[in-house]
Amino acid sequence: MKVLSAEALDALFDNGEDIGAYLDPSSAVKINAPQRISLDIPAQMLKNLDREATRIGVARQALIKVWLAERLDIISS
Repeated sequence: MKVLSAEALDALFDNGEDIGAYLDPSSAVKINAPQRISLDIPAQMLKNLDREATRIGVARQALIKVWLAERLDIISS
C-alpha cells in the first residue's frame, strides 16, 4: 500500500482521482454508527411530537435526535 499525506490524499480525491490504492479496507471502522433503541412513550406525547415535527417539516426521528443533542449539549457544558 502506498503512503500519502492527508493533504495529498484529499487533493487526489477532490480531483476525482481513484484513491483505492491508498486505502486499507481491512482497517476501516465505522465512526458514530447508529444504534437502534426502543422507547416507550405515552400516546399523547407521540401525538405532540408528530405535530411539532409536521409543523417544522422534519421526520419524528430527526426531531427527537435534534432535541436530544441540544439537551446533551446543555448538560455537558
